[in-house]
Amino acid sequence: MSVILEARLINKYFRKPILFHVLKDISFTINAGEFVSIMGKSGCGKSTLLYILSTMDTDYEGQLFLNGYDLTKKPKAELTSIRNKDIGFVFQFHYLLSEFSVLENVMLPARKLGMKSYEDIKKDALEKLELLDIADQAYKKASRISGGQKQRVAIARALINNPRIIMGDEPTGNLDSKNSENVFNILRKLSTDEGLSLLVVTHDEDFATKTDRIITMEDGRII
Repeated sequence: MSVILEARLINKYFRKPILFHVLKDISFTINAGEFVSIMGKSGCGKSTLLYILSTMDTDYEGQLFLNGYDLTKKPKAELTSIRNKDIGFVFQFHYLLSEFSVLENVMLPARKLGMKSYEDIKKDALEKLELLDIADQAYKKASRISGGQKQRVAIARALINNPRIIMGDEPTGNLDSKNSENVFNILRKLSTDEGLSLLVVTHDEDFATKTDRIITMEDGRII
């Protein structure tokens, strides 16, 4: 199994208003095609860890590897480019631009990356929407589709640059149980059929127990 993501002895401190040791010696790996969830009570450090793993927070001790490449202490511009290309994000709130069409929303990260022509990106985006069974909504404004559909569009957008890993922060947190199940099934299919690695922070025990592995955190540690 090839390792996609590896954290080695990650420690994180908040320095204000007082010194607080928020993440303590976090080490784990995620393999290609593995679907992993992170669970733990509020305040245990789950979201802080996700920000570090996603390269958005660089103020930590320890080492972080993506596909064998050491990301630690790399310049911001390089991390931005890696994040755009190799990591897809799905959040609790879909963050779609309501005045743009569904298709335009999905195309955005690829246009930002600037590695393909407009026509190629459009073709890719339509394929991703097809994959998520929502291509029939492509030309609707994002504000005109349902909550469950918006989250599927957010997943399509996360896939547009063909990332190595998708990271989710409570991706079903705002959905009812039927739509939560739909989103889980889509993510499971991406892991099984497309060999994509997934790392999802969740409070939803039903969701977590269906993933390949649960990393449980307490007081800044993996237990």
